[in-house]
Amino acid sequence: MPLLNRFEIFKSGVAGEPSLPERRQFMLTAGRYGFSAAVIGAVGGTLFSEQAMAQTAQEESALQAAAEMTIVLATGYRVGATRAYPIMQLNYKENLQNFTGGRIYVRLAPAGELGVGDTLISKVQGGSVAIAQHSMANLAAFAPEVDLINIPYWCGNNQNLINLVTSPAWEDVVHNKIEERGFKVLSYICIDPRTVAVRKGLLDGPVKTPEDIRGIKFRVPGSQILQKVYRLLGANPTPVAWGETSSAMQQGVADALDPSVQALLVFGFTDVLQSISTIQSVADAQVYTCNKEWFDSLSAPIQEGVIQASATTFRENLAKVPAARAYAYNQMRQAGVEIYNPTEDEIAQWRDRCGHQLSDWDDTKLELAGSMDIFERLLAATEENHGYYVDSNS
Repeated sequence: MPLLNRFEIFKSGVAGEPSLPERRQFMLTAGRYGFSAAVIGAVGGTLFSEQAMAQTAQEESALQAAAEMTIVLATGYRVGATRAYPIMQLNYKENLQNFTGGRIYVRLAPAGELGVGDTLISKVQGGSVAIAQHSMANLAAFAPEVDLINIPYWCGNNQNLINLVTSPAWEDVVHNKIEERGFKVLSYICIDPRTVAVRKGLLDGPVKTPEDIRGIKFRVPGSQILQKVYRLLGANPTPVAWGETSSAMQQGVADALDPSVQALLVFGFTDVLQSISTIQSVADAQVYTCNKEWFDSLSAPIQEGVIQASATTFRENLAKVPAARAYAYNQMRQAGVEIYNPTEDEIAQWRDRCGHQLSDWDDTKLELAGSMDIFERLLAATEENHGYYVDSNS
């Protein structure tokens, strides 16, 4: 990839975008010491120190030379995005290298360098990318059982989600199906639940109840479940490709969308939105997966190192959630976007209109879980803590 394009990967996103001198220095540093060293220097605050950068470059070269293999860790976010969107990719790189005793060297491919969404997942399935980060919703296209998390108000809350994905029930019902499709789940990434975010000029105030979005054009991804959610809420689901969503909102083709506050900040929606309401309906979660055949080919000590690195990065993500939320909320508010936290009574109205308890979801539960009894087992698992705590802001 040309140097300029790789620099664009470093700086993409609105949160903490570097100044012009920083951009120039990054380009000079990347040209002299290599892209990986420049990224580490930029995140670590040593970009302008020749001595520190030379040491970083030397360390990276030594690590790669001593490793038994170099693997690619591909993500859809720039490395510095963890400040607002805690996918922890630099942490994961270092943990993978350290817990495998240096046998693995990790080359980061951030911010969609190798694709995002379905494209990136296909590369993991095909084996050209060892490990990748992507949304659980995108994984559902390859392993439909994962789409269960998009049924509203049963695991939208952060702690309920983490209880679920660390449970034996989830592993029995879902992980085995994922592995049959050629993937292995390594680590989940908790961000915060989906929201209702409306464009400027649409309403006089923030969305509080489902009646406030009746008839509006609600941008949805390809998920049939999410489209059904907004139909139940009285909105007009409007499928729009993610890359076209910002312009669709500006032009009035779409009136609202639902990513977490953190995602809305990182993807540059500060100039588009009037308000964001945290209705806590559905998890906006991410996941790291690897190619299962690749993992199975590793020696036992390296496999164990990868598992330990993944577990450690998972805990680091959970610890980072409240700080990332605070930063994202502050940045949004400074940009003039109102963030509204509905009352318990208002949340109850959302749950009553679209929640998992409705018979409208019975067919979906049967199709994805296999039986109502299995879904009830998964539902019970959302209330059982397995030693992992995450702040839920509720």
